[in-house]
Amino acid sequence: MPLLARTHPRLSSATVLGLAVGILVPVDSIISKVLIGWNAGVWTYLVLMFWLTVRAKAPDVKRIAEIEDENAGLVLLMVCVAALASLATITFELAGSRDLQAVGKLLHYGFTAMTVIGSWLLIGVIFSVHYARLYYTWEGKEPALRFAEGLTTPNYWDFLYFSFTIGVAVQTSDVGVATRQLRKIVLAQSLIGFVFNTAILGFSINIAAGLFG
Repeated sequence: MPLLARTHPRLSSATVLGLAVGILVPVDSIISKVLIGWNAGVWTYLVLMFWLTVRAKAPDVKRIAEIEDENAGLVLLMVCVAALASLATITFELAGSRDLQAVGKLLHYGFTAMTVIGSWLLIGVIFSVHYARLYYTWEGKEPALRFAEGLTTPNYWDFLYFSFTIGVAVQTSDVGVATRQLRKIVLAQSLIGFVFNTAILGFSINIAAGLFG
C-alpha cells in the first residue's frame, strides 16, 4: 500500500475514502454499503483526475507516467475487475427495489445510473492514464501512438480523446496504434466497452420497465 500511495496517490486517496465511506455509512444492506463506498471512491478519483487534466501540461504527463510505471498493469487490471464487479452488484440492488414505493424506486434508479456512469467514466479515465504511461515510457524509434498533425507531446486531453472514442464507439479514432502491446490494451478496452455498453442498455430497459410497467 505505501508503494501504491507513492506511485498512484490520487487512486490511493480515492480508494481509502471509498472504503471509509462504505464502512461508516449507516445502512443495513451490505450491497448498498459496497455501492455507496464504490461511488464515493470513483467520483472522488474522477474529480481529482479532472483537476489534474485541466492543470497538467505535456511535461507533467511525462513525469507522472514515469512515476506510475511500476505496477501499472496490475492497477489497470484491478480497477477493471472492480468496475465490472460493480455492474454485477447493481443487479442485486435493482432486484431489491421492486417492492419499493415510487419515490424509493426513483432514488434506487438514480443511484444505479450514478454507479453505472461513474464506472464507465472510470474505465475510460484509467485506460487514458495507461495509454499516457505506455506512450511516454516507450523506447522505440517511432511513437507508440501516432496523433494527427504529427503531435509528439500529447497531454491528458489527447489520451482521453483516444480512450473515450474506444469506449463509446468500440473502435479507434484518427490516432494510429503502432505497437503490439498497445493493440492488446486497445482490444481489452474494446471488449470491456462492449460489456459496459450492453449493460447500460440492459439497465435502461429494466429501469424503463420498472417506471412505466
